[in-house]
Amino acid sequence: MSLSKNSKILGYLREDGRVGIRNVVVIAYLVECAHHVARNIAKHFPDSPVHIIGFSGCYPNAYADKMMNALCTHPNVGAVLLVSLGCESFNRNRLLENVKASGRPAMLVGIQETGGTMRSVAEGREFIASALEGLSQVPRAELPFEDLIVGVVSGGSDATSGLTANPAAGRAFDLLVERGATAIFENTGEMIGLEQHMAGRAVTPELGRELIATVNKAARYYAIMGHGSFAPGNAEGGLSTLEEKSMGAYCKSGAAPIVGLIKPGDRTERKGLYLMDIVPDGEPRFGFPNPNDIWEMNELIASGAHCVLFTTGRGSVAGSAISPVIKICANPETFKRMIGDMDINAGKILYDEATIDQVAEEILDKIVDVARGGTTCSEALGHQEFVLGYKSFEPIGPACLPAG
Repeated sequence: MSLSKNSKILGYLREDGRVGIRNVVVIAYLVECAHHVARNIAKHFPDSPVHIIGFSGCYPNAYADKMMNALCTHPNVGAVLLVSLGCESFNRNRLLENVKASGRPAMLVGIQETGGTMRSVAEGREFIASALEGLSQVPRAELPFEDLIVGVVSGGSDATSGLTANPAAGRAFDLLVERGATAIFENTGEMIGLEQHMAGRAVTPELGRELIATVNKAARYYAIMGHGSFAPGNAEGGLSTLEEKSMGAYCKSGAAPIVGLIKPGDRTERKGLYLMDIVPDGEPRFGFPNPNDIWEMNELIASGAHCVLFTTGRGSVAGSAISPVIKICANPETFKRMIGDMDINAGKILYDEATIDQVAEEILDKIVDVARGGTTCSEALGHQEFVLGYKSFEPIGPACLPAG
């Protein structure tokens, strides 16, 4: 491996002690009515690290509040501008206080109070210009390999995904965990039927039972909604059943022991491999549960992921705000067509041009390179997709995070 765990990663030190691998300014709109103003502020800084995130809803939601607070204080974030219409239910003042308490420069622009669109854009532009100047003053600090947090999602899966990209990503996860880092996989809706196998990897029997329960919850949720995690593109790509897709998706988790179960926005409290439960708790009431790749990435980032691995067979161009996304292409033909969007060609495994272990080492090298400032394809192309909607979660129980 050309880039080992001993390779020095120089990041950005935040006042809470966490170290980020990016130094971005976030513009966060707090209701859809403020989205246009946020976008117009950002467009004046096209070549600067200014990222837009936001929550469209007007009705209050504890999940969205938790997500926005976690994202605005992510270690990759250096400053935050909040954009509010003024009459939405989001607790904007508390969010502003929390961001300021984290040591980041922060400002709230209230469109109604400021006097409308033009004045709000002008005030926002002034703050962003100042915040960008201040980014250069953020102290640099070494990020130990053991403090890296990496998430993984899959999207646009096809028949090659479970043969190449997903097992290679899983093996890369094993290497991360072996070297003391933290890895998070998700999507319990694609673990149905695998819950007993997954529970066997839990570090405690109590955690194993929690893993089974969360998959059973996902199965019930999908049954009520009358739909599983299977899209027309999956079938066109050669996947025959949800079971086949799920077994391939499960490979992304590797083989390491599972040390915890978390929900979006929860912090990881010890090193190792975690499952993130993304299926809402309680009765279905927030619409279609079919996973949204971008939304899933946001949830991993809210739980601290410095970067996210994204495996795809059909091809996906999506990136994300705040944390870089590393695209791992499962299908060699897709890689040829979409080479500008793909970082890793896992499809060469099919032609015996590389082994799963060799591609896993390549993925690990890429993670270290990106953590040291290397640019991913989605970053180079300007992708900063963001989605956040309504969900409802209960807090995790003590069995989800074993002591140690």
